[in-house]
Amino acid sequence: MSKEKFVTAITSSYSFPSASIFLGAGVFEGEIVKEARVNLSLKMMNRHGLVSGATGSGKTRTLQLMAEQLSLAGVPVFMPDMKGDVSGMAREGTPNEKIKERLKSIGLDGYKPTGFPIELYSLSGKIGAQMRATVTEFGPVMLGKVLELNEIQSGVLMILFKYADDKKLPIVDLNDLKKVLNYLSEGAGAAEIKEAYGKISSSTAGTILRKIVAMEQQGVARLFGEKSFDIEDLMEKVDGRGVISLLNVSDVQSQPEIFSTFMLSLLAELYQKLPEAGDLDKPKLVFFIDEAHLLFKDAPKAFMDQIEQVIRLIRSKGVGIFFCSQLVQDIPPTVLSQLGNRVSHVIRAFTPNDVKALKETVKTFPQSEFYDLEKQFTQLGTGQAFVTVLNEKGIPTETVTVHLAPPASLMGPLAESEYKEQLNQSAIFKKYQEVIDPQSAFEILTEKLKAQEEEQVEAKQQVEEQKPARTARAEKSTFEQVINSPITKQIGKEMVRGVFGMLFGTTPRRSTARRKW
Repeated sequence: MSKEKFVTAITSSYSFPSASIFLGAGVFEGEIVKEARVNLSLKMMNRHGLVSGATGSGKTRTLQLMAEQLSLAGVPVFMPDMKGDVSGMAREGTPNEKIKERLKSIGLDGYKPTGFPIELYSLSGKIGAQMRATVTEFGPVMLGKVLELNEIQSGVLMILFKYADDKKLPIVDLNDLKKVLNYLSEGAGAAEIKEAYGKISSSTAGTILRKIVAMEQQGVARLFGEKSFDIEDLMEKVDGRGVISLLNVSDVQSQPEIFSTFMLSLLAELYQKLPEAGDLDKPKLVFFIDEAHLLFKDAPKAFMDQIEQVIRLIRSKGVGIFFCSQLVQDIPPTVLSQLGNRVSHVIRAFTPNDVKALKETVKTFPQSEFYDLEKQFTQLGTGQAFVTVLNEKGIPTETVTVHLAPPASLMGPLAESEYKEQLNQSAIFKKYQEVIDPQSAFEILTEKLKAQEEEQVEAKQQVEEQKPARTARAEKSTFEQVINSPITKQIGKEMVRGVFGMLFGTTPRRSTARRKW
C-alpha cells in the first residue's frame, strides 16, 4: 500500500462537512503522516463512545484533549478527576520539547497554550462544590447498588420508596430513610403496610439499617440532602466556551461504587429532565465516565436495565456519553453496542488472559487494509491509539492508528493556592455550601408517632379517671343482685319470723302426754 493511498483513504473517512474536533494524524508503516488528519464529527458525539487502554497509555490526556476541543466548540463537558490531577485545565499548558516535537509531527501549527473555564465539584464538599442529591432523587435501584443489597433487600427498599411516594413522605437524607425503615418494620407502621405493600421482616430491616450506618461511617452521608444538585449548572458557558465540570473523587476513592453510581444518577436525571432535542449539529453536553468498570461490577439486573435504557435513549436529549476503562471487555455487550466512537490505546499482552482480551478487542474494530490490527495494538506508543468513529451517515470509519494531539492546558493539578482561589471565586461553590433541612419523612413520622403516643396517654388517663365510677357501679349492681335473689329473700323471711317471735313471746305447744314424775 502506498502512502498516498493511505492519505486519501483517511482523509475521505475522517473529513466531515459539519464542525468536528481534531484528534491527531494517522500513522502509516511507523511514520506519522500529518496530511492524514483524523477528526471526530461533533454531530455524531451524542452517539457515545469508548476510550480504553492499559494504565499509563495516555487515556486521561485523550479525555483532556477531547474536553478542551468540545469547550472551544461551545459544548459543556462533565468528567471525573480520578486522582485530582486534571484541575490544571484551568491554566494554559507549558510547551516543552516533547510537545513541540509532537505538534510539528502532526502539523498542528495553530497550537496556543490555553486555559479553560472549569468548575470543581466533590462528593464530600471538602475539595469542590458539594454535589448532592436527595435519597428520593437517587432512587431505590441505584441506592441498592451502593448499599450492595441482595434481591430480597432491594425489594424491601422498593417498598420503602413506594410507601413514601404514596404517603407524600419526602426522603431527603439518610435519617429520613432510616426513620421510614424503622416505622414500617415495627409497631403501627408494620401493621399498616402488611396487606397493601407486604410485610418487612425485622432481620431484613436490620441488615439494611446496618448497611446504611456503615455508609454513614464512611463519611459520605453529606452526599444526600438539600440543596440537591441542579443539572442546569452543567450546561454553563463562559464567553461562548463550554464549562468543563470536574468531579474530584480523590477523597472518596475507597468507595468507588458511590462515585460511579452517582455519575449514573446524574445521567438518569438529565434523561428525565431534558426535553427531546432531535438531531443537533453538536451535543448539548458530553459526559465522560472514567473507571467505567466500577459502574458495572456486580451490578444487579435492575441496575443494568436502567443503565442500558439511559444509554440508549439519552442521545435524543442531545447528550453524548464516553466511557473510559482499561479493557473493552469491562463494558457489557449491550452497552458496548451503543458506543460508535472508539479510541483504544495500547493493550499489554503479558498473560494468557491479556492475549485473549487483545483478540476480543480486535474483533470490535473494523478491519483495515493498512494494518495487522492484532500486531499493531501491542506496538502503540504513549499518546497513540487505534481510532474508529461514526461518519455523519452513522457508518463506522475504517480503523486508523493515530498520533494524538497534545492538550493545550496544563497537564497536571493546580497548585494548592490556585485551587483554593478557583473555589473562592466560584459562585457554584458558594451556592452549594448552603445546607437546607426541610420538613421531610423524619419530621413527619416523628410528629405522627408523638401524636399517637399522646393519644394513647390521654386514653389511658381517661380509663384511670373512669375506673372508680365503674367500680362503684359494679359494687352497687352486685349488692342489688344479692338483695333481690330468692335465697336472700327466704333468709330474710326466716330472720323476720325469728325477730317477731322474740318480740311477742310466742308460747310453745304443750305435749298432750302427761309428764311422768
